[in-house]
Amino acid sequence: MPPSSAPLTQKPEWQALLQQKSQLVNVAMRDLFHTDPQRADRYLITGAGLSLDFSRNRLTDETLSALTNLATACGLPQRISDLFTGATVNLTENRPALHTALRQPADSSVLVDGRDIIPEIHATQARMEQLDRDIQIGTQTGHTGRAFTDIVSIGIGGSFLGPKLAVEALKPYWQSNLKCHFVANIDGTDIAETLKPLNPETTLFLVQSKSFRTQETLDNSLVAREWFLTNGGNENAIASHFMAVTANTDEAVRFGIHPDNIFPMWDWVGGRYSLWSAIGLPIALMVGMDNFRALLAGAHAMDCHFKEAPAEQNLPVVMALLSIWYNNFWGAQSHAVLPYDEYLKHLPEHLQQLDMESNGKKVTQRGIPVDYETGPILWGGVGANGQHAYYQLIHQGTRLVPADFVIPLTSHNQVAEHHAALFANCLSQARAMMAGKTEAEAAQELVDSGLDEASTAALARHKAIPGNKPSNILLMDKVTPETLGALVALYEHRTFVQSVIWDVDCFDQWGVELGKQMGNEILPRLIDNGEVGSAGDSATDNLVSLFRSANRR
Repeated sequence: MPPSSAPLTQKPEWQALLQQKSQLVNVAMRDLFHTDPQRADRYLITGAGLSLDFSRNRLTDETLSALTNLATACGLPQRISDLFTGATVNLTENRPALHTALRQPADSSVLVDGRDIIPEIHATQARMEQLDRDIQIGTQTGHTGRAFTDIVSIGIGGSFLGPKLAVEALKPYWQSNLKCHFVANIDGTDIAETLKPLNPETTLFLVQSKSFRTQETLDNSLVAREWFLTNGGNENAIASHFMAVTANTDEAVRFGIHPDNIFPMWDWVGGRYSLWSAIGLPIALMVGMDNFRALLAGAHAMDCHFKEAPAEQNLPVVMALLSIWYNNFWGAQSHAVLPYDEYLKHLPEHLQQLDMESNGKKVTQRGIPVDYETGPILWGGVGANGQHAYYQLIHQGTRLVPADFVIPLTSHNQVAEHHAALFANCLSQARAMMAGKTEAEAAQELVDSGLDEASTAALARHKAIPGNKPSNILLMDKVTPETLGALVALYEHRTFVQSVIWDVDCFDQWGVELGKQMGNEILPRLIDNGEVGSAGDSATDNLVSLFRSANRR
């Protein structure tokens, strides 16, 4: 069926979903389970080493069919093909978005402007492997011949969040005594505290910036360079201690980085999709290139699943459609990601950028203002800790917060019965969100505990939990390079599917660019010693004045 040309909210498929919502608004999810013994089995789908249990959602088979019909009406099958074949899917920057090519095998082919990019990708991976091997065996050392003990990755955004997630998530696979540190914040405390315990003779700096002009990254790199020079290093030794991943080779060379120590970035890879490229050097150096390739293989397996699985059995498609369902039809303003694994503690941070920077848009790809909500607020944290904090709002607050629980079936650290307790917590929270507790059930519990009738009547309402709060549970056997790769790729594709339905460009970020532009205009007013003009509004001017006074400018 060809995609519909009607505006999104006027498509028949959209109207069908409004009807579905009206039919389900007074239906309790616990009743859906009672009337359908096969529900849990039917709403458990698998792909690329992951399993998705989406049975605890406010939907029926008819709802799921209506959601997939909407995806088809929005042209999703063709857009998936466009994504993988190098079509211009980033319209405002006139580029393809080929992060998927970074994890394709060497015998594949992807053309950009008539040139096959796969050989260059694998040549870069071979360079990464050689660097990893040379550091491990000690042929690549600091300028005094001492082996590297610490890596400092300097970047921000996608050059920081994705690699940090992967390095920490794959800690059981760290291959040596190397320590990895990440510096992103322009706050001087970040770089100062990172450098304090380090030895310049044994520290390797990775400067990660496509433009080599990103203010936070460049400023932190200059501080690191000065620290190195004032603590025993020299200009000639910079080549031994600084490497770069950038598209701006000339600027990196001017910084002092040897051309042989510069790894490429490409225009067809967005920052938040770049951990699969040489931006992933911190990952490769910490877990070894074999495990980095396993990470790529897991992501590629999810790519294949995304391309090939029918919509109703397709993990990224189903998760994206459920997000559309709650965001656009049930008024949910946020979405929680709740990893029940300490190694995945940085997953919500990476997904915040991936989702909100991609789909925080207010016009369609043709520049027409939308008349529907786009990207929700994504937030979350390690599951068990959150239970004693913000889960209260999820369970009894007035806002609808759909959630993704992410948990492995087995742990790398089998300590007593900790993992069984963790798994029980995850299942109990998902069940509590779904089933809740009626006022009558709360009252009966109080009566059974021996409470008198008057006290029961006063307390039962406070103990009632409404339930009907939707959630997904994402499962894997264990957090491994393969399952982590599949997990991150799953959310990448989920983000893309949402953008297709909303008809927004998920690969640009002009709001981010505006903040950079204004920052570059304000900074000289803070540090110049001469007369400064207005920044454009009195509020900013007042705070500029306070800053200059406090810092004796």
